[in-house]
Amino acid sequence: MYLVRLIYVSKIANGFGADDIEHILDTARTKNKADNITGLLCFGSDIFLQCLEGSRAKVNAAYHRILNDSRHEDIVMLDYQEIIEREFSEWSMGYVPESSLTAPLNLKYSGNNVFDPYKMTGESTQRLLIELKSTIPTIGD
Repeated sequence: MYLVRLIYVSKIANGFGADDIEHILDTARTKNKADNITGLLCFGSDIFLQCLEGSRAKVNAAYHRILNDSRHEDIVMLDYQEIIEREFSEWSMGYVPESSLTAPLNLKYSGNNVFDPYKMTGESTQRLLIELKSTIPTIGD
């Protein structure tokens, strides 16, 4: 079994409501626990940035569900690689809210201080996620 990390970005679709983020987290945590997937979700400026880690087959299946989820638009895979260990093994789906995506942190990993993973490399988004994990309290499971 190969262990992989997948990082993608997407925009929220029209009709996305305030309760949808909680529903996404609840559903992801339940399904990810069953599939031994770990990861982290950031949400800010109507953009999702998510990292999924686990077996190749399970991560690929989760990504295909996301591709077919009408709550996501403009989905772009930023990074996909085999890994030797997980970065987010403590959560089936950790969560970083918009308030934690600070201008200095955005500037450190991108060309400006606005959270916009579409304008970042896969490596930059991975490092941003790792720093968010280590420097702020996240809401996990």
